[in-house]
Amino acid sequence: MIPSAHAFHLAQLNLATLRHPLDDPRTAPFVELLDPVNAAADAAPGFVWRLVEEGTPDATGLRPAGENVIVNLSVWETRDALWDFTYRSGHLEAMRRRREWFQRHVEAHLALWWVPAGHLPTVGEALDRLADLRTHGPSPRAFTFTSFTEAPEAPGAAGA
Repeated sequence: MIPSAHAFHLAQLNLATLRHPLDDPRTAPFVELLDPVNAAADAAPGFVWRLVEEGTPDATGLRPAGENVIVNLSVWETRDALWDFTYRSGHLEAMRRRREWFQRHVEAHLALWWVPAGHLPTVGEALDRLADLRTHGPSPRAFTFTSFTEAPEAPGAAGA
């Protein structure tokens, strides 16, 4: 984990339901993008941490949300850092092609929330935040880029 001057960091969970298994030739272009996109994330300004399965370079083997659902869980210093990586880097190529590899989600598949600096969210915590967003809509507890909630001002504030 990278040290930070910020009191709170932005956690994000993104679920993606595969159209085909990861070892299917139709998913090969996505798999080929994993290492370069993850390396870009790791080197991106404001990157703090990302979930990986023990002994592997990514989290694609973890399936806590369903057999064909992959999870992306990461922590960033700021909204702008996450936004810039997501929409202004090589990651955008994967975003543009996502319908080739992933099903369209009917309900929320992305949740953002603030965590105290130094806290690494668990998959269970992340899934709880997404469930909260799906059930109650955006709030300081779980929100999206379009329903963004600013970081808490002090320890113990809402969203911590």
